[in-house]
Amino acid sequence: MNPKTRVVVWSTGGVGSIAIDAIRRRPDMELVGVWVHSPDKVGRDAGELAGGTALGISATDDADALIGLRPDCVVYAASGPERDAAAVPDYLRLLDAGINVVSTTSTGLVYPPAYFHPEWRKQLESAAEAGGASFYASGVFPGFGSDQLALLLATQSKTIRSVTVSEVSLNDHYPVADVMMDGMGFGRPLDFDPMLSTPGFIEMAWGAPIHLMAQALGVHVQEIRESLDRRVTHHDIVVAFGTIAAGTCGAVCTRAAGVVDGREAIVVEHIIRMARDVAPDWKTSDCDATYRVDIDGDPEIHCAMTLGDAEGHGAGRGAMAATAMRVVNAAPYVVDAAPGLLSSLDLPITLPRHAI
Repeated sequence: MNPKTRVVVWSTGGVGSIAIDAIRRRPDMELVGVWVHSPDKVGRDAGELAGGTALGISATDDADALIGLRPDCVVYAASGPERDAAAVPDYLRLLDAGINVVSTTSTGLVYPPAYFHPEWRKQLESAAEAGGASFYASGVFPGFGSDQLALLLATQSKTIRSVTVSEVSLNDHYPVADVMMDGMGFGRPLDFDPMLSTPGFIEMAWGAPIHLMAQALGVHVQEIRESLDRRVTHHDIVVAFGTIAAGTCGAVCTRAAGVVDGREAIVVEHIIRMARDVAPDWKTSDCDATYRVDIDGDPEIHCAMTLGDAEGHGAGRGAMAATAMRVVNAAPYVVDAAPGLLSSLDLPITLPRHAI
């Protein structure tokens, strides 16, 4: 009988809590520790922090103590404004200590060769080699919906002219005002320049899945063209972070297009609305979140994946669960993999063992 995979979960937010609950249910995994950022969570039972019953494991902010447990893998799910800047030093310590890491935090590392911080990538490669450990990042979009789903569908292709992957979502439930307003421009007039409009930002956000798909399909991306489109709402919209006034931005579309042989061949689109009736000429969905793949080729392939219940509700919770399980299900495969920085191209299908 194979020994259990010993796991530490790093953070107890939405994704981390789902990971804790999933690990506690799996007979092939053992939760041995949980890291928390907030001082008021230190010492509390990890199971209760995750919204379940007590597990007898006290949460801690002592990273050295968790490293000292010698887990096989860390499920890294911390979030916050610093993201990679805060996470990469943690990854380096864990990898150097011989601990495998699966992460939902650093979406730019879903395809490490295209990571936008090459110096950090080199440090991570060195730490993985020194510790004999592996690192793998995934999620839903970027992640499964923006690359691996398209590649799975493309196994039916004879010829491909273009691959377009899209997320179409209603995001009125997201509560963080500075991200939505200053970062994306919602609730601001169209002459306001959000962070999304910074040259190179869209490529930084979506370049990894484009390069991953290109590598899998055996083509070279010459450049990535980025575009941002915004539309105003014609009525006030009450959302989780406040009210979006009529005449301000109520929908955002980002587009990153990988150019192959002079034409846009691999495209990632991200459409976010604050109400369903804004920008009606853009791609729409009756669900809160839809992930589309459209392959122009022989044969034509069109596929839509939704998360949440049959009526399309609960997509936010569904997306968090899918994000968590992309890495929890991958953990045993990453532990068994050769040391290094991995992508979905380096792993078999990460089947959900014991899910039934």
